[in-house]
Amino acid sequence: MNTIIQKRTLADEVALQLETQIKAGEYLVGDKLPTEPALMKSFGVGRSSIREAIKMLSNRGLLSVQQGIGTFVESNVAVDEPLGQRLKRADIRDLDEVRKLLELKIAERAALHYTPKDIKKMKTCLERRKETAEKGDLLNCVQADIDFHVAVAAASKNDILLDLYKAASVHMQSWFLKVYQDTHSFTQTQAMHEQLLQCIINRKSKAAWDVAVAIIDHG
Repeated sequence: MNTIIQKRTLADEVALQLETQIKAGEYLVGDKLPTEPALMKSFGVGRSSIREAIKMLSNRGLLSVQQGIGTFVESNVAVDEPLGQRLKRADIRDLDEVRKLLELKIAERAALHYTPKDIKKMKTCLERRKETAEKGDLLNCVQADIDFHVAVAAASKNDILLDLYKAASVHMQSWFLKVYQDTHSFTQTQAMHEQLLQCIINRKSKAAWDVAVAIIDHG
């Protein structure tokens, strides 16, 4: 299997290196960071990258910016990092594992809590998934697949599960487009997705879980 190379911005790299330095004790809590020009020279990047990196670490509680005074180390333990930002820097394999675990639970819950409106949405997404797969339209097929699973998540009637799945899916789409060269795999798993929908309609939660496992195992 090929290794997936994640793209990081210069700001991401600077933030990662600064965080490493803070956790290693190179900067202690209360220490003032070097000035922007000094950081620009140290990391070999522009002012915008330094400012974005500092903003990232401030959002995570590691740094504190005092206007007109400077930037100080607030903590050596990151807290309250926004979910979207955390997922953005997550290892793609970790993110994929979380997505798969979520798909099992949302399939099970959807069978117990769906409404007719949910079923209509799932059917529409699944039909679009089939059509785009048969046409070889990878971009729209991937989107239809994601939309189907988001619809299943919505049918679970657990807003946290839905938000988590939607957040993870945003970052998975670009990875799917790298992993899959064509729609062949989507065509192969179409019948299993239709079976999953039927299990949900029949309110067979255990069967829905089992089919979701089969879909995940297929890859």
